[in-house]
Amino acid sequence: MNVSVALAMPRARFSPADDLAREIVARGLRIFLVTLGLLLILGGALIAPLPGPLGLPLTVVGLMLVLRNSFKARKQFVRFQHAHPKLIFPLRRLLRREPEVVLVAWQQALRIERLIVPRRWRVAVRLRKSFKRRR
Repeated sequence: MNVSVALAMPRARFSPADDLAREIVARGLRIFLVTLGLLLILGGALIAPLPGPLGLPLTVVGLMLVLRNSFKARKQFVRFQHAHPKLIFPLRRLLRREPEVVLVAWQQALRIERLIVPRRWRVAVRLRKSFKRRR
């Protein structure tokens, strides 16, 4: 029988100078992560017009960094979400722990097709209906 014994270590006491140093490092790290997130969002916006979906994942990762590290950005995001729920809903689905990437991409493809292509030339809707019939 193998028995392990855990020894309790006494809690270390930190001086106020150590607490101040930790707070400064934490604030600096938070500022760095928010800046990195903003740069990723900007990069995603610049890459978005190129072929392929590379702009969207980059934007989502940047938004995750900003929203996790900035209280003001979180408040603005919630306000924008309440004002424009249809615009933010796909983005919120991508920010979940297990994002529904394929479903969001399909929904966005249908929305773009509805905006750009005339009704009689829409391919995606017919494709979806043919898949439904096969099942």
